[in-house]
Parts: sequence; structure tokens; C-alpha cells
Amino acid sequence: MGSNKTIVWFRRDLRIEDNPALAASARDGSVFPIFIWCPQEEGQFYPGRVSRWWLKQSLAHLGHSLKSLGAELVLIKTHSTLAALLDCINAIGATRVVFNHLYDPVSLVRDHSIKEKLVELGISVQSYNGDLLYEPWEIYNGSGQAFTTFDSYWDKCLHMQMEPVSHLPPWRLLATAGKVEKCSVEELNLEDETEKSSNSLLGRGWSPGWSNADKALAEFVEHHLIDYSKNRLKVGVNSSSLLSPYLHFGELSVRKVFQCVRMKQLLWAKEGNSIGKESVTLFLRSIGLREYSRYLCFNFPFTHERSLLSNLKYFPWDVNQAHFKAWRQGRTGYPLVDAGMRELWATGWIHNRIRVIVSSFAVKVLLLPWRWGMKYFWDTLLDADLESDILGWQYISGSLPDGHELERLDSPEIQGSKFDPEGEYVRHWLPELARMPTEWIHHPWDAPLTVLKAAGVELGQNYPKPIIELDLARERLTEAIFKMWEMEAAARASISGGTSEVVVDNTDGNENLAIPKAMLKEKAPCPTISSNDQKVPTIQNPKNSPAHKKRSKYVEEERPHRDKLHKVNGIEGTSRTDEDLCSTAESSASKKQTTSRFSFSVPQYCPSSESQPLHECESSDLKQPLQVQTDRVYSSSEDDAMGT
Repeated sequence: MGSNKTIVWFRRDLRIEDNPALAASARDGSVFPIFIWCPQEEGQFYPGRVSRWWLKQSLAHLGHSLKSLGAELVLIKTHSTLAALLDCINAIGATRVVFNHLYDPVSLVRDHSIKEKLVELGISVQSYNGDLLYEPWEIYNGSGQAFTTFDSYWDKCLHMQMEPVSHLPPWRLLATAGKVEKCSVEELNLEDETEKSSNSLLGRGWSPGWSNADKALAEFVEHHLIDYSKNRLKVGVNSSSLLSPYLHFGELSVRKVFQCVRMKQLLWAKEGNSIGKESVTLFLRSIGLREYSRYLCFNFPFTHERSLLSNLKYFPWDVNQAHFKAWRQGRTGYPLVDAGMRELWATGWIHNRIRVIVSSFAVKVLLLPWRWGMKYFWDTLLDADLESDILGWQYISGSLPDGHELERLDSPEIQGSKFDPEGEYVRHWLPELARMPTEWIHHPWDAPLTVLKAAGVELGQNYPKPIIELDLARERLTEAIFKMWEMEAAARASISGGTSEVVVDNTDGNENLAIPKAMLKEKAPCPTISSNDQKVPTIQNPKNSPAHKKRSKYVEEERPHRDKLHKVNGIEGTSRTDEDLCSTAESSASKKQTTSRFSFSVPQYCPSSESQPLHECESSDLKQPLQVQTDRVYSSSEDDAMGT
């Protein structure tokens, strides 16, 4: 064993098994495990109440596990992560800092800045992949560009070699001594006194902690995986894996999940079990979508603030606080939507299918800005995951090449009949409709007055009338799309003088700048650099980039007429090509060394026609803590893209 004194910086990797950073530190000397809580640095992505509850329980669980191995988890609350790290380094005389990678834009910026400052002080800093099957910078197409459709990305992943990993935790840890200003898990103030009574209910349905994650994985693989293909779309029943919060907080290794499920696939293939094979394929696809969410955020780091495609730049969102509040509170007058939102409020659990329905309703029926919905999910979900939420909301908004068409508007009534045919889910979460006959449960506004009276339903009194008629919603969506097209055409004409088909990207407030291309930053070799280390996007010199992105030939006559847009269950969409995208990544193997010294930074949101700034448009009660938890599992169909 070496003589290094290593700080192990835990973040969203709260486990002791298959933890590369912990394993590396245990091999090379004494360890000093720390977790740093810095609320000020979380900004607009400060975790919601239930996420903080889970984090608190998980930290306590991890602390007990590390103590049994011989080392104490040091909890630190601070105003500066860097300052806390420096205090720890000075206190123990640390020679090295190790951590596992995060991929959201905020963490990328922070981690890179901290690493640069520590290296300048002569501290060895090494980072590892503890969250993904493959690093985002390992998967590119033949031209060295980032994939922009999931199927092509996942197909490439499945054909790549995966190194086997050992899931065993360290046998023991040699702790290093040092005095730092630490606190207890209670002193982190992850929950206040007003939240504890509500949070106590969460413990009845969830058991945070890495060892409990192992139990949940075993339960799913042995008893529920085989029926996953049949049950994954059923609402109101336990039909998904329930692994998403464990994966988000890193209590469960995604590599362990993949390998366990893959072993079942091989076994069932040998037995000729076609149902089991299909279930595994669909579940692994859900794991792939989680991977893809990190991949997109790394290669397109602006996606937490604006859409990947430029289609929404001129979309006239309806900045309606009353509609937003009605949606959040489950008071839209559409039973399946309201049941989902009230379940989210009351118990923290919504099925992935319900998540797709309520998000689509917000964006396409109410025309609410997708960023509002994404931020609300972040504030309220137990396993709120920025990358997965970005992928889900952009998918629903038609902002991904393989996502829903923006023009597609599904009827909540028809979806209710399909996914809750007996109406039991609605009756459970909307007690005011509990006595409604199944025939009318998903569209009570059509029920005869005698039926409503017998069921004790007074529309507009104890249950709201529809917030907007669906036919009118379709007309509004169609009008908004045509207005968007008109504004886009006018912008192209003003920029190009009407002589060419040029479309700028959807950068807010910077219409003359192309989306910067993220390259893998290259540095001179130094002792802290290894093949495991985090790659960092860096902005290519804009002077060498074209000012605008050309679109393939696309004239007004090719757009569908208004009467062709109307459908019963959806709307015909316009064609989109990969040329709508400005790819922001090239593999280091396929590019020449760049001399650009522009640093990567998180884009700041500016007012534009796409939507108002979130901090100005959201109501004050958006930030109120709500009791919510969820599981997110993507499926193979286009209807299931709101979580993992």
C-alpha cells in the first residue's frame, strides 16, 4: 500500500461497491472521505424537498458503511466547495484528491475550475467514471461528431467492448487523521422542522442507501424483470424497476445493473424464453436512455436552457401563470392529467406513462414553456435528475430529431381509456370522481346531468370544467406553429436579404453566433492527468466558425396547409434533418489539435421569444416544497421518454 493521503470527494456516488474513486484511494494509501454541501453553488438547481430527504438518508447510510470499513465520512457545509477542499487538504496534508465524474453543465464547469486551481497548487487530482457504461467522449460517429438520435447512439454502444468490473467494496480503509470543521447529517439542514412530518411518510415506500439499492435490484431482476415488457405501461401498479432514485444518487452502479440484467438475457436466450428476452431488451434500452441523457448534456451543454433543435426559437409560448398553477395542482378538468399531478403532489410517485401525459399536456395543450415544466420536475421529483429531465422535456417538445413532433397532440380522454380503462387510477386520486361510471370517468363533461348528479359531481364546483376545450387547444397549437414559421421566415429574410435559406441557431440573445463546437480540451501532460480523467468541452474560436447554420432546401410551399395539420390523435409534422443541429463535439481521434483557448461555460438564460426568464415567470409557490417521489423508466416506444 502506498503512502498517499487521499481525499475521496463523494457527490452522487454514495456507495462503497464499484466505486472507482474509493477503490483507487484505498489501494494507494490512507483515505479521508468527505461530502461537501454548498447550497449557494446549486443556484436554480437547488434540490427539492424530497430529493434532499433522500440525500440525507443516503449520507447517513454511507457514513455507517464507511465507518465499518475503518474511515469516517466527514460532512461539511460551506459557502465554497473549493475553500472546503483546501481546508481538508491543509488539515491532513493531502497529496491527492479523487472523485467520480458528473456530466451536467453546472458540475462540469465547477469540477473543471476546482481541478485547475488544485493542480496549480501542486495537488494531484484524478477522476473516474462511476456513473456510466461509457464516457460521453468515447462514443462518436465515423466523422467524429456526436450522435443526435438515440437509436444510432445506443447501437454504437451495444457494439462496443465493455470491460468487466469488480463490484466488491474495499476490504478495509486506512483512515488519515486531521481536524476540519465538520458537521452531523442533521446540521447539514437538508430538511427543516416544517418538512419532517411530511418526509416521514416517504420512508414507508422508499429505503435509501446503497445496500437497499442492492435489494431493490435483486427484487426486480428475480421477480419483475421477466414481465417488464407486459407491465411497463400499466399505470397505478408497480410495473417499473423503482431503481431510478438509487441510480441518480449513485447508490447503485449502472454497470452492475447492466451486467445483472445481461446475465438474465443470456440465460433466457438459452432457454428460448422470448418474453424474457424482450423484457431485457426494453429495460436495457431504458438504461441506454439514461446514458444518452448524459451524452447530450456533455456534447450539447446548452440544453438545460434552450432546445437542441432550433424549432422552438420563435414559438409563442403562453406565459400564463393561472394555467401553470392549475396544471401543478391537478385542476385542469382532465381527469387523467389531474390524477397524475395530484399523485405527484401527495405521494411522490407517478408512472412514466403518466409523466409523458402530463408534460405533453402542459406543452401542447396549455402551451406552457417547456423549461417551466422541467424546472417544476426538478423541484419536486424524488429522483430529480437534470440530464434525464432535459431529455424528457425536449423529447416531448419536439426538440430532438427523434422526439415527438411538436404538432402531435394526444387526447387525455383517449389516453385514459387506453392506460386506465377501468378508471381505477383516476378514482383513487380524484375522490370527487370516485362514483363516476367507467363510461364517463375520463370525460365527465360529456356525462348527462343525471349521471353527474348521481355521482355527486358538480362541474365547476367540486371538480373543474376543462381548462380549455381540446379542439380549441389544437387550433391554438396550429396557430402557434404557423406564427412560429412566419417569424422564422421573417428572421431568415432579414438576415439573408431573402436570397438564401439560412436559419440561425436558437441561442437566446445571440442570433449572430453559431452554437459553439465543444472540443475535448487538450493540455500538456502532467502528473494529475490519466486516461480516466474527466474530459471538458471547450469553445471553439467563433472567428473560425460560420456565423449561421445552413438548412437543407426547405421552402414555404413544402409546409403543410393548416387543414392538413388537424388530426384526431395528432398532427402531421414537418420534416427535420440532422442539419437542424449544430453538433458540438468531435472525438479527439478525428480532429486536429485546436489552439482555441476559449473556456467552456454554462450559457446564461436571456429573455427571448422562446420564453420569459424562468426566475421572472415562475410563481412564488413554484418553489414551495412538495412531497413527491417518482420512478423513471424509458421504454422503446416514442410514448415513453420522460425519465429513467
